[in-house]
Amino acid sequence: MDPAALSLLLSPTGWALLGALPPYDERLAMTISERFQREGIDPTLVAAALTQSRLRARAHSKFDDFADGMLFTPAGLEQSTRLVVGARHARRYFAAGSTHVADLTCGIGGDAMAFAALGLRVLAVDVDEMTAAIATVNLRHFPDAEVRHADGLTLDLAAEGIDGIFADPARRTASGRRRHDPSAYEPSLDRVLALRETVPALGVKVGPAIDHAAVPVDAEAQWVSVDGDVVEAGLWFGPLAPDGPGRSALVLRGTTATTVRAPADGLEPPPVGPVGAYLYEPDGAVIRAGLVAVTAEQVHGRLLDSTIAYVTSDHLAATGSATPYRVLDVMPFGLKRLRTALRERGVGRLTIKKRGTAVVPEQLRKQLDLRGDAEATVVLTRVAGNQQVLVVEPV
Repeated sequence: MDPAALSLLLSPTGWALLGALPPYDERLAMTISERFQREGIDPTLVAAALTQSRLRARAHSKFDDFADGMLFTPAGLEQSTRLVVGARHARRYFAAGSTHVADLTCGIGGDAMAFAALGLRVLAVDVDEMTAAIATVNLRHFPDAEVRHADGLTLDLAAEGIDGIFADPARRTASGRRRHDPSAYEPSLDRVLALRETVPALGVKVGPAIDHAAVPVDAEAQWVSVDGDVVEAGLWFGPLAPDGPGRSALVLRGTTATTVRAPADGLEPPPVGPVGAYLYEPDGAVIRAGLVAVTAEQVHGRLLDSTIAYVTSDHLAATGSATPYRVLDVMPFGLKRLRTALRERGVGRLTIKKRGTAVVPEQLRKQLDLRGDAEATVVLTRVAGNQQVLVVEPV
């Protein structure tokens, strides 16, 4: 969106048009566009309003109903923090005693909104003028939030009275490709980390694929998942990491939050053993954080294979860090044998999970020629180095 389109959208006519649009439906977009243009509405305004309507519809998964009062850019929405996660970020600063937080790469302002909603003063900064303008719109309801178009890393933080810093460096190229190397972030991770010498309360959102070797020794590195999807990792320093440096995972499922943390005395490799009565699938954040051993200890379990993140146990144990399944059958992997077992159960709907195997689930599904009304779940994996199939059911 260019400045002229944003100006039209923020006019009384433009804002009213955006608010009057029905829920976005790709099939109706052209019809609506043509109707408004026949009524004499500026085509640039119509295009901008429909684009925002489409982005708002996508943004509901991150911002819920708040999305209906926000503006977005495609890139800003892609990198923005989910509301439920941004609230967790804000709580860290509040608990640390921060009162004036600078979001130095604010994007569309999602995290800054969460900070301001908790009563913190916020200085939101973005190097892109259009993005800063959109953040200004999104933060309009918070009188203690200021937005600036500037390079946040050039600010005199001491003179601004900043006692907490947050940064979310850009992790995509102009063409949309992900940057996995922290030195290729914009700004680079090293430049952001240098700020903790000025303000110890520093938080940095990074990609969840970050290598453990790239995590500073003085950071709490926390991987976060929301309803099964790993969405980010965060590096937290100083008072924002009250439990000290280390690795942790935050598992958010519905209204439930589970935190898994490596013990201070380190992790012992979990034992490896035969398939038990239950199979546990550790959450992706737990796996990324390298904390599968913690889950194994929680369920009094063992690994199926030393290189595979599946845990098995003879006991059913409550844990928020893994999904439990009851094991119904175990067999060596073979197409004919699996097809026979599923037909005997009358399985017509099949969920296929896999780790440690090259099998392509969709290809396998076609080869199985499923028939019946029953539903089943199979897990394709290695057990003590051998390809096995586990027929399981969710607990």
